[in-house]
Amino acid sequence: MGPIVFSRMRWSHMRGGEKVKTTMDCVLSFDVGGSHVAAGLCRMSDLEVLHVAGAPLLGIDSFERFVDMLHRLAEQVTVEDVNLSGAALAVPFPFDTEAGVSLMQHKLKPLYGRNLRTALAAKFGWSPLQLRFLNDACAYVLGELATGSLKGTRRAAGLTLGTGIGSAFTVNGACVVSGEGVPPEGEVWNLPYANATVEDLISTRAIRAAYRTLTGRDMEVADIASAAPYDPDARAVFAEFGMHLGQVLRDIVAPFRPERVVLGGGIAHAAELFLPAAEPEIAGLGFQAVISTLFDRAPLVGAAHYWREETAANVQEQSRTASAGR
Repeated sequence: MGPIVFSRMRWSHMRGGEKVKTTMDCVLSFDVGGSHVAAGLCRMSDLEVLHVAGAPLLGIDSFERFVDMLHRLAEQVTVEDVNLSGAALAVPFPFDTEAGVSLMQHKLKPLYGRNLRTALAAKFGWSPLQLRFLNDACAYVLGELATGSLKGTRRAAGLTLGTGIGSAFTVNGACVVSGEGVPPEGEVWNLPYANATVEDLISTRAIRAAYRTLTGRDMEVADIASAAPYDPDARAVFAEFGMHLGQVLRDIVAPFRPERVVLGGGIAHAAELFLPAAEPEIAGLGFQAVISTLFDRAPLVGAAHYWREETAANVQEQSRTASAGR
């Protein structure tokens, strides 16, 4: 597979039949999870995700195969008639985003210590500067800020509720990992809480364990949610989950003084079952808990938004430097 270089022109008609050449500026977005990777082609003008493809990580047992898979996904989503400016990757932490090097040893082990920036640049035929990396939870919240349920919010936080708990805190559209009310490194999953950790209380395993304790049956969270209309035990489990979520928001997230907190991830699809139990715990605290509107596309939009904002900031900095040198 060769470099992906799509900069072909489109023909647009003007009045009088005159034709002019136009291009659509796009960027590639990747959402790298522990078991699956999604790729999207995002239009820069409005951050619309035009095409999406995905692949499981099962069988990707080497760094080279991972790079090949990203390139293959990029080929699947990239179409002609676009000016492909670069790519942004939303990745789990720990990860050195400047170097493009994974520091994870608990998952995605083939990536550990390898320079993904230079490898992808060589594979795509790009400059390394065309690639950007950011935390996956940060990308999720940035996506909701750009075009989703957090749009227009100055101070916002987000929790992704699933097998694990992702979190991010933003001020004026940028993720922060320190400052007033921000947990260490912006992460809440491992914070001690109620004789356990946050992730022990508000995750898929918490819901499954609570339901198993009540019924003796081990079921997936989606199946428990589907049973809720006729199963009082399922409703009770989600109500307890909502109460714990509200308490975590009250005690751990509220000190950040957010205006809104977005809830995403797989469990958030069942918000009607747990949000009513969470809301009394945060009443009067000055912020609103809202559900994601983008869901799986949020990190793709957020990564593209990050690429666009960082590129604009770099252009402005180069302009200031050039002006100062005159």
